[in-house]
Amino acid sequence: MIDISNSLENTFGITPENQSKILYSILILVVLGAIRFAVLKIVWKFTEDPKQRYGWKRSVSFTIGTLTLILIGSVWIRAIGQFGAFLGLLTAGLAIALKDLLTNIAGWIFILTRKPFNLGDRVQIGEQSGDIIDIRLFQFTLLEIGNWVNADQSTGRIIHIPNGIVFTKPQSNYSTGFKYIWNEMSVLLTFESQWQQAKDILQKIISDHSENLSADAERKIIEASKKYMIFYQYLTPIVYTSLEPSGVLLTMRYICDPRKRRSTEHDIWEEVLKEFAVHKEIEFAYPTQRFFNRPSEKDDSPL
Repeated sequence: MIDISNSLENTFGITPENQSKILYSILILVVLGAIRFAVLKIVWKFTEDPKQRYGWKRSVSFTIGTLTLILIGSVWIRAIGQFGAFLGLLTAGLAIALKDLLTNIAGWIFILTRKPFNLGDRVQIGEQSGDIIDIRLFQFTLLEIGNWVNADQSTGRIIHIPNGIVFTKPQSNYSTGFKYIWNEMSVLLTFESQWQQAKDILQKIISDHSENLSADAERKIIEASKKYMIFYQYLTPIVYTSLEPSGVLLTMRYICDPRKRRSTEHDIWEEVLKEFAVHKEIEFAYPTQRFFNRPSEKDDSPL
């Protein structure tokens, strides 16, 4: 052992004191790594719920990582004091070279403390939208929605976004505060249609589909108002009337769960099609051309 120690000192210039510190550091890494592996092995054995597994993995990894830094730091703290000036210059150089990494770490701290979003939230950050499925030291992960898929449904792609983006891009959160969104569906009718009757039919349909949601939304707004300045005077669904060049436009506006926007649209459209099929005096408008056969001047001349 003494020969090995002398050999390391002669070859690499590592003193016996620093050699022992390196050995202690390696021992700490091995022991704590084994503890992490054993704990997660037990969790995987007795837990099948993905959310509980993920929570355990995050908690254990964070705890082991913190202990590793504390224990290894305590081993090297005297050496750090001896090389304070050198480490100061080294730290300044690393801060410049690792600017993006440090920004991501600051973003991670911001996410954990200020909580612009949490695990499981549906968010839009810049041009990316999705459900938060992972938050780590340097990046968070989205399960993408939208893009080429309509009505905010999942594409199946996973997007990794650096944490530092929270300082440069606005974040839209579907799940925090008021946990519903306003959705609109437009129906274009011909000018000849009985638009007032159609409006009554649409009003009844969206009222049937959003009656329970409106009551729940009122409670959610009261809860959200404790933290945010959120206020809506009316939460009941409504149908607005406007004119387009090709017909009368009826726009249904109602509250819905952001994760159920497509399913609510599906149910509403099916009822609209069934109701309008019964009422022949109501017709959908679509692009058409009209031709008028006007008599020529020769036809207008007296015989």
